[in-house]
Amino acid sequence: MTQGENMPSAAEQTEAGTGSEPARLRERIESRFPRGLVIRLAAYLFVGHLFAFFVYLLFVLGGQNQ
Repeated sequence: MTQGENMPSAAEQTEAGTGSEPARLRERIESRFPRGLVIRLAAYLFVGHLFAFFVYLLFVLGGQNQ
């Protein structure tokens, strides 16, 4: 049995009318990636870019003093 067999098709979900669009979208995304993983990935990306900006700023300010 594959994973796709457990989930109802888009047509079945529309006919049933259960749940709102954001709730169904969240379920579909969470079935692929756990919520904690997504939050951790976003935090690492943000902190990584913040660190890269800090290093860039050090080089720019250091270059002005020469």
